[in-house]
Amino acid sequence: MPAAASRAFVRVLGPAMAQASAIAAALEGRVPNVPKPGATTAVKAALTIADTASQETLLIPLAKEFRAARLEAEEDTSSVSLFDGSDARKRIVIDPIDGTLHFYLGAGGPYAVMAGLAIDGRYEAALVALPREGWLFEAVRKGGALRARPAQAPREPATLERDGNTVLLSDGVPDAVAERLAARGFAVQRACGGAVAVAPLLPGVRGGLRIAKYATISTRGRIGLLIAAEAGASITTGDGAPFPPEIDAPADSLLVADSDEIAAAIRAAL
Repeated sequence: MPAAASRAFVRVLGPAMAQASAIAAALEGRVPNVPKPGATTAVKAALTIADTASQETLLIPLAKEFRAARLEAEEDTSSVSLFDGSDARKRIVIDPIDGTLHFYLGAGGPYAVMAGLAIDGRYEAALVALPREGWLFEAVRKGGALRARPAQAPREPATLERDGNTVLLSDGVPDAVAERLAARGFAVQRACGGAVAVAPLLPGVRGGLRIAKYATISTRGRIGLLIAAEAGASITTGDGAPFPPEIDAPADSLLVADSDEIAAAIRAAL
């Protein structure tokens, strides 16, 4: 059952993900921030028309085949109510624009459009688009990782690039760590959590590092890890322990790299 549902998830959502990515890219630089009421931080309050349009683009096709799933969507858009959550085993996690404040509105680095299907608390299918870079990645557990560029192009196997010297860092990584990485010969770039999770699949990027700002790496921030794992990446916590596969398991850091050697070099800067 998990494999059939996972294949259906990427089949249904693949075209919508490409469309949502195109919407976000087309609206970039043209939409204002409209803060969400009651949010406790500027990051959590950030909201644009692109967030809501992208989310609706993803939810409408999903509701036809996954109405019974439990939905965790970043924004409160009209199609959220279509999901009744009656199938407790299935959980869909959506982030229409990951990094709205710093990376979409602020153009500080890659932002992402993400969707994942978890079954029994573990991601079984995942899609991550990086609109500014023009990439779309997807994976089904034990089915390999695929990529397309531009997002509407035919998929091809996603592989670890193993070139360049860039490391993507989330905004929770201290400047001191970034400075130590630079001293070790890495070029550092800030990026949203979704981009960090698939970092070694990007040309010129060797790995990504994330340190949780809110106690643990979020369920959304883990979506891309299935894609990285299916491509053969090294995925650990900052102290070198295997990163937990359960999407709710606590983890205060995440290190993704194209090899154990690169992972060790990044870890040495912590």
